[in-house]
Amino acid sequence: MIITRPAEERGHANHGWLKTYHTFSFANYFDENYMGFRSLRVINEDFVAPHTGFGTHPHRDMEIITYVLGGAVEHKDSMGTHGVIRPGEVQRMSAGTGVRHSEMNPFDETLHLMQIWILPGQQDLPPSYEQKAFSEKERQGRFRVVASQDGRDGSVMVHQDMSLHATLLGKGEKTEYALKPGRFAWLQLARGSGTLNGVALKAGDGAAVAEETSLVLTAHEPVEALLFDLL
Repeated sequence: MIITRPAEERGHANHGWLKTYHTFSFANYFDENYMGFRSLRVINEDFVAPHTGFGTHPHRDMEIITYVLGGAVEHKDSMGTHGVIRPGEVQRMSAGTGVRHSEMNPFDETLHLMQIWILPGQQDLPPSYEQKAFSEKERQGRFRVVASQDGRDGSVMVHQDMSLHATLLGKGEKTEYALKPGRFAWLQLARGSGTLNGVALKAGDGAAVAEETSLVLTAHEPVEALLFDLL
């Protein structure tokens, strides 16, 4: 069973410096039917204007994953971490008992990113941070794991029974993912258009998956997509 979440039905806010789209309820956007999916709590697609950004703010008891689609984001936090995340790089911050951080775009190009929140498997973890790069070659034509509970294959480690996979597909290309019985999936199409098991998807669409064991993503035009494997 695949249920789509059309891009145009997402929550949206335009703050001038920030244009944001909320797949699930977030901030001033509330939809009781879209409070999250399994342990996946937030998927925000943000466009941040040059020389602006999110000033220092707190988080607690959340696994926060940043996936950059265009531009770059500068990160600073109360753990002393300071870095820049670029396309193809994945950042994981476990907020745990509490952390403060900023996410700024000090550059001349608009920042385009996905910010993802995962509910952790336990509360009050020590705050921690990871950042890793995954080349286009690694993601091309297959679902490449970029985040997982066990940090396998060089992925960043999250404190939850889930895994996140990224893929890039050329026009007409397809890739398949085997979903184990009892598992659920969410696919977020970041760019392009195609089908998931024959169900049409366009940029910004999401798809909730249950009771499927094989997922075939086919690109009608070049695609970038994220696939969440969830308990």
